Amino acid sequence: MKQDFNSFGRIHRQKRNSLPFERFNMSPETMGGNDGGLLPFGNGRSYGDSCHNDQGLLIAMRDHARIIDFDHNNGILEAASGITLEEIIPAIAPSGFFLAVTPGTKFVTLGGAIANDVHGKNHHLRGTFGCHVESLQLLRSDGQIYLCSSSENEALFRATIGGMGLTGIIISARIRLMKTGSLDIIEKITPFNNLEHYFDIAEANDAENEYAVAWLDQLASGKKTGRGVLIAGNHADNGNFTVKKRGFLPSVPFEMPFSMLNCFSLTAFNYAYFKAKSGNSAPHLTGMDSFFYPLDGVKHWNRLYGRAGLFQHQSVIPFETARKGIASLLQAASEAGQASFLTVLKRFGSISSPGILSFPRAGYTLTLDFPNKGIKTLQLLDRLDAITIDSGGRVNPYKDHHMSAACFEQGFAQWQTLETLRDPAFCSDFWYRTALAGHN
Repeated sequence: MKQDFNSFGRIHRQKRNSLPFERFNMSPETMGGNDGGLLPFGNGRSYGDSCHNDQGLLIAMRDHARIIDFDHNNGILEAASGITLEEIIPAIAPSGFFLAVTPGTKFVTLGGAIANDVHGKNHHLRGTFGCHVESLQLLRSDGQIYLCSSSENEALFRATIGGMGLTGIIISARIRLMKTGSLDIIEKITPFNNLEHYFDIAEANDAENEYAVAWLDQLASGKKTGRGVLIAGNHADNGNFTVKKRGFLPSVPFEMPFSMLNCFSLTAFNYAYFKAKSGNSAPHLTGMDSFFYPLDGVKHWNRLYGRAGLFQHQSVIPFETARKGIASLLQAASEAGQASFLTVLKRFGSISSPGILSFPRAGYTLTLDFPNKGIKTLQLLDRLDAITIDSGGRVNPYKDHHMSAACFEQGFAQWQTLETLRDPAFCSDFWYRTALAGHN
């Protein structure tokens, strides 16, 4: 069966061979004709090609979604891997629990959150999603289901967290949740005049808050280069655990023939956003959705980037080189005349993930989104990759659709460990393009 299982970046769009997990087994009949390998596919929120396997078969996991068990006293949840965070939150909230780590969208699956070892606005305190996985069940191509944890099949456990679906199919997982006083957040917004100002206040801000993230006006120049707002928050203690049901969501109704996001439209948007946020700097109560998942409030917002799709570039630069490295990344985008709609800067802490290929490391992470303008954008991505590596950093493979094999290997010295533990029947376009390029 061929379906439109495209990545969220929508760079290479086509119908892809797929089979629902509930109809899948590791029989020779299923495996036959799939020399390109298998790959599980969640809810299509990955930006790059780590969720594609155009030479093989995608195993659609979304319908494999249910809660298996929930320990209300200790906050341990066990669920099938196709369930989304949006479906998990209403089940755990009445007991006073929330996800210990959540990315910027609740529409990712549990299996996808583990396979991409997602991070959130509180990495400095909680690490990555994988830090809170107690155990998982993994189906391999030998037909066996392996129980993996820090004490059982540990090597597979560490390879599967952040392993991009290459070690097999995550059937289910047990995760530790976080006890909170409310789903609501007490939000505080601190404007900063330029990039240096941000670096001067970021560490102290992290020490005082559970969550912190900065939005940058990537188009600001001169003395205002890198200006933005630092958005921090902590859970309130008002006991509100009501999860609003998803009602009507505004939507980008159709695919734009060209990108609506350009230097002119974004200059106006950035100015208005900066002024609006700067005027609301006193601590105030805000809801879970507006704080964690603002873009989930608009369906198909990625269509704004036009038919050619979008590239997201996320890098992490160590603390000692971050001031210069982040500034160089912003300068490169400016010199290329490329406007980033979402420019986000966060501070990672020193908590290590159990995942051997996890992206975060101690330092600062910058995320940039660019409409795909062909060779011009590809040349900019090459430049951003080079700056990142020269700064001692690395590029996020889970969001990548472009990096070279050399860039990947320089950023992730342990990639060969994952290769030795990769299920031989599983592969992805990303892995073919990077890890396996020139090694077969």
